Amino acid sequence: MDKKYHKDHILIISDLHAPYELPGYLEFCLSIRERVKCGTIVFIGDLCDNSAISFHDHDPDGKGPEDEMKEADIHLAKWFKAFPIAKICLGNHDRLPDRKRRVIGLPQRCFQPFRDIWNLPIGWEDKFRHKIDGVIYMHGTGLSGDMAHIRAASLNRTSTVIGHTHSGCAVTYLVSDKDRIFGMNVGSGINNKAIAFEYGREFLKKPVISCGVVTDNGNYAQVFPMDL
Repeated sequence: MDKKYHKDHILIISDLHAPYELPGYLEFCLSIRERVKCGTIVFIGDLCDNSAISFHDHDPDGKGPEDEMKEADIHLAKWFKAFPIAKICLGNHDRLPDRKRRVIGLPQRCFQPFRDIWNLPIGWEDKFRHKIDGVIYMHGTGLSGDMAHIRAASLNRTSTVIGHTHSGCAVTYLVSDKDRIFGMNVGSGINNKAIAFEYGREFLKKPVISCGVVTDNGNYAQVFPMDL
């Protein structure tokens, strides 16, 4: 690792939903990495959108599964090059191929693991959750609302970082007689104007484009919203 980066400075990259991430979000994340000298990278989940195979109605004007995956490959190649070593928390959209095969009754052997589908770099570690310096990093599947990050930390009983709820972006500290922990929601990195997010076009609350950073051996957290 380059000596100018600190291993205990963690950059958390929000939901990408490739190929529908916001143009310029990659450059923004790189700028925050340089600003805080982050030596550890965590992708919080929903690396890919997989809207063409989702359980929701498919927009007939949208891309088919093959075309969407090919475009996602092109987008992801830039992220892989920028961050050759990283950890990723598997999100609900990442797991769509596996969830779909269960619905139609196909066994696991019919499908490749997530990392093989997207050709993740050797330096990427994919798990449902990671724990670094006592902090849990997880996508946040099953949580919702403005209090999702607080609920995650409370349920885990330790500091927790989530994504998943695109319109949330916050750090909240919880203090007891025994300890101090935090819950962090790192927002998202999506392009809200993409056809995959047409369902939310009229929502009053819009996605917060941001990323997060955890430093000081897991004791301090902050969010960085992107200028739009």
